[in-house]
Amino acid sequence: MAVTIDLSGRVALVTGGTRGVGAGVSRALLAAGAEVVVCARRPPERPVEAAGRAARFLPADVRDPDAVHRLLERVRADHGRLDTLVNNAGGTPYGLLADAGPRRAARIVELNLTAPLMVSLAAFPLLRSGPGGGSVVMIGSVSGTRPSPGSAAYGAAKAGLENLARSLAVEWAPRVRVNTVVLGMVRTERTGPHYGDDAGAAAVARTVPLGRLAEPAEAGDACVFLASPLAAYVSGARLEVHGGGERPAFLDAAAAHLPVTGTGREQKEE
Repeated sequence: MAVTIDLSGRVALVTGGTRGVGAGVSRALLAAGAEVVVCARRPPERPVEAAGRAARFLPADVRDPDAVHRLLERVRADHGRLDTLVNNAGGTPYGLLADAGPRRAARIVELNLTAPLMVSLAAFPLLRSGPGGGSVVMIGSVSGTRPSPGSAAYGAAKAGLENLARSLAVEWAPRVRVNTVVLGMVRTERTGPHYGDDAGAAAVARTVPLGRLAEPAEAGDACVFLASPLAAYVSGARLEVHGGGERPAFLDAAAAHLPVTGTGREQKEE
């Protein structure tokens, strides 16, 4: 039997939903039938569309508490409800922590942890008052679960975001479910600055067990599931969308030094 997720009549807000992963999430929600509101500091170059429908854009800097309050008041006034919040806005430039300095580190934590907290708090009254309650999805990262040299403040913020999600899942139950989608490496318009040219991206993809980077739509599919009745008993959970994670470096290092016999490599037994 085919499984169809229908979010018709529901309203979703996606922060940073105009490009990259956020646009993929927004399109997936649109395709499932939801009314989608996206916010960012600047309007998108082109509308975020799927299934013949477009997301509605509202300008907002999610680091500004007053802007966040105005955003949620606008959603309340225009839609009268909010069923799903996807806290996607975030990111970081590459830079060693000691070189970046404390001010930049604080701004990174503000964007990736404090801002989702503020948006969630502002959205909570609308989420809990809906007919079936609401759902919050935090967009996490594997950087929050492993060492992240070059993005240490970002990794620390994502670790905190996941803990925040688990805590809110308890505090806000049973009316609001809160979960985290933990993303690995995703192919977006920012792939080049992060991984170099196509050859660099391909080399990075080979470190993933499934052999490729994720597509934004795959992050969107995970969010649609968590927003749907199929996940009605899922809260405080982490859904890992990372292609199997990262191949441990020691495997390749060890393989390079194993003795060769015949056409294959065999490990020497002592």
